[in-house]
Amino acid sequence: MSRTAAILLAAGSGSRMNGIVADKVLASLAGRPVFAHSVAAFMSSGIADFYVVVYRDPRQMTELLAYAPTPSALVQGGRERQDSVMNALAALPDDIAHVFVHDCARPLIRAEQLVALYKIVRREGAVALAHRVTDTIKLHRDDARLRSLDRSRLWAMETPQVFARDLLVRGYERVAARRLRITDDAGAIEKLGHPVALLENPHPNPKITTPADLAYLAFLLGQ
Repeated sequence: MSRTAAILLAAGSGSRMNGIVADKVLASLAGRPVFAHSVAAFMSSGIADFYVVVYRDPRQMTELLAYAPTPSALVQGGRERQDSVMNALAALPDDIAHVFVHDCARPLIRAEQLVALYKIVRREGAVALAHRVTDTIKLHRDDARLRSLDRSRLWAMETPQVFARDLLVRGYERVAARRLRITDDAGAIEKLGHPVALLENPHPNPKITTPADLAYLAFLLGQ
């Protein structure tokens, strides 16, 4: 029987936190670490049979262990995000059929969204949580001219993103072979020419990037 895995990314450098927070995924948010919020959503959903926690260094690994779900493998991250995901994929048991990839700096995911994503990936093979772009977006060209983009077709990508395991592995193999740089996992699937379904998220799901984001997330949780 095939199983589902969740890759929980916690190895980001947090360079834009300006030293105010030592580790953004271990920072306190509503009484528990940021990392623990993502873990709680996955555990509540019941969609994952196995977890890979991607850590930055041994010190962080020790602290993450207190909140890591079971059963889990702990894998050290790479230089770039895509290297971390490839390290995690290499650690998956052979019977894993579908893989969630989630940036744990997004602690507001919901269990019902994880269940919905799982239903879609079994049908489509690739799906990502996303929200529609509402701002006017301009392309600034090399000649300093602007071009307006059709925002009705623009989406801001979030995580989790979920894939058939073999599809995600092939996508990352192509990225590595061509020495490409991607910033999300759907980017690897794009290189295969395979479609990626989108699940629209009506709820805020911001990523912690700066110290101000922690205050904003605390406000959202208070609502």
